[in-house]
Amino acid sequence: MPENAQRRAAEAAGAAASGARPAGASDEQSSAAAVQQMFNSIAPRYDLLNHVLSLNIDRLWWWRTARRFGSILARPEASILDICCGTGDMTLALLRHRPENARPILAADFSHAMLSRGAQKFQNHNAVAIESDALHLPIADASLDLITTAFGFRNLANYGAGLHEFHRVLRPGGELGILDFSEPGGLLGKLYAFYFRRILPAIGSRLSGAGSAYAYLPSSVHRFPPPAEMLELMRHVGFTSASWTPYSFGIAGLYCGVKSSS
Repeated sequence: MPENAQRRAAEAAGAAASGARPAGASDEQSSAAAVQQMFNSIAPRYDLLNHVLSLNIDRLWWWRTARRFGSILARPEASILDICCGTGDMTLALLRHRPENARPILAADFSHAMLSRGAQKFQNHNAVAIESDALHLPIADASLDLITTAFGFRNLANYGAGLHEFHRVLRPGGELGILDFSEPGGLLGKLYAFYFRRILPAIGSRLSGAGSAYAYLPSSVHRFPPPAEMLELMRHVGFTSASWTPYSFGIAGLYCGVKSSS
């Protein structure tokens, strides 16, 4: 195997073996349990904190992501899953592009408290809430046209396993969109890192009463694979046309991939 190919394979294998590791978690099972407990605890203040800490820029990120998949969303028969949907704001952004009488969007999360709040938002909207683990979806092989996830993928206990599960349930030609945080470089990156690691946890802790959750946030972003590594992992799993579009100077970004039709 050529040296560059060996290096890329090694990077992909390393990323595949990695995943979220909250403080005190030692393996995938304990990590998943800690993340689940964390989001259940912050659910009552989650929406307020998101908007305050992002200065409402998160609304723009959801809107851009939904617009990216407008052609799929416009198809009434398309089967769509918003996984790690949290309190449902990404799902609502997707619904704005759905025609009347379209197939309902599936909105899934493994945090009962978060999903309960999302389900309240979905009342009188064409979405169905499902309590489910992203690594073990109760969905048939090759049955979905689109999967989106906003700021939830990096919390999975195993990134490679998550991508494999998404690949399993997508139809050939189906698309994947992962919206998540990144760490921008340069002077902006240094300023943002200071805010993200010092100011944001302090505000989050004061407003939510859950200091550990907002200390976890910057560490989870730092642990998450950088764009080049994440794209290589997506290709390694079997996604084609893998791309990353930075949002707001790289503070966040959208990963896109297509399940090969061959």
